[in-house]
Amino acid sequence: MAFTAVLVVGISKAGIKGIAVIAITLMALAFGAKQSTGIIVPLFIVADIFAVIYYNRHTQWQYIVRFLPWMMAGVLIGVIIGKDLDEATFKIGMAVIILGSVVMMYWWDRKKSKTVPTHIAFAGFIGILAGITTMVGNLAGAFSNIFFLAMRLPKNQFIGTAAWLFFIINLFKLPFHIWSWETITPETLVVNLKLVPAIFVGLFIGVRLVKIIKEDFYRKMILVLTAIGAILILLR
Repeated sequence: MAFTAVLVVGISKAGIKGIAVIAITLMALAFGAKQSTGIIVPLFIVADIFAVIYYNRHTQWQYIVRFLPWMMAGVLIGVIIGKDLDEATFKIGMAVIILGSVVMMYWWDRKKSKTVPTHIAFAGFIGILAGITTMVGNLAGAFSNIFFLAMRLPKNQFIGTAAWLFFIINLFKLPFHIWSWETITPETLVVNLKLVPAIFVGLFIGVRLVKIIKEDFYRKMILVLTAIGAILILLR
């Protein structure tokens, strides 16, 4: 189960956004919800390194600068509330927000409007939610997908910008998992070493899938996978 989860992580980091929530669910089933959040972060970072190298030329730093500070603030909030949060309430609220946002993004795509949300409140709201969810459950992908889709980034720019964003934020989370939550330990790192080969298999598959997926279909696919991910959160 864990090997399959990490394979999905590799495919996701190679550019098939929206499916990482499947990996999070499998890891939670394999190791337990809280423990799995720490186990998977070093694996994310290994995959992030490949993604930033491979897609670096497509990175749009102006969107990272807008989004990253809010996301970091959300991580700090997540660290504080993570130990005492009612998980059932959190799952329901998060799934509702994600599904509502997917409906909103679908409406924007159907409208074909060239106007994108430029107000600081949009980046702030989505960024803080992404930060909280990435710390509590490594589930920020849906919110970052919504932000980048709203910016109407082309496929490769979407992937390159998201790669750097998550590489930075996962490094930022490491100290909290090690010293605050203590979900990363020498024992969990041994588990990581056993699972690393699955990342490279997933990356290999993901890079080839990205090349054959067309731009318009890519946007629709992310919306569908994000919605499925929200439903999986409810069922987790």
